[in-house]
Amino acid sequence: MNPAAWVAALEASTLGQWMRGDAWAYPVVNVLHLFGLTLLVGPIVLLDLRLLGAGRAFPLAATSRVLTAWAIAGLLVLLPSGSALFAADAGALLANPAMRFKLIAITLALTNAIAFRWLWSSHIAHWDQAPPPLGRLQALLSIVLWLAIPVAGRMIAYV
Repeated sequence: MNPAAWVAALEASTLGQWMRGDAWAYPVVNVLHLFGLTLLVGPIVLLDLRLLGAGRAFPLAATSRVLTAWAIAGLLVLLPSGSALFAADAGALLANPAMRFKLIAITLALTNAIAFRWLWSSHIAHWDQAPPPLGRLQALLSIVLWLAIPVAGRMIAYV
């Protein structure tokens, strides 16, 4: 299916119609999306700061376990709420440069997170003794990307 047909089908779907037609659907889903964003970005930034050396009083392995669980919970709220918000006006959103930037940033941030786990999960116990420069760079990139995503989300309304 080509992108234009896919976007039209999404907007015409029951979900798209519900998001546009029910007075409460869009605002409630938007608040859920913001809640998910808070659950995802807050813990990720805290974990990245810990990986960069802040908060050494907190054991990294335990901190990572707790904060990662919260971040995953946030992602599980964000995915369906973001999809529902997108379905309401998919054509216009896909044409918006800020939305395209947001989608690219999400892809890069998730790829960075998966790559980080794949590369460094076995090194977490000894991270404070010898943090790998690439791992620290990934933590810094993570902060930049995850903070750029909500900024791009807000910019959608103004671009």
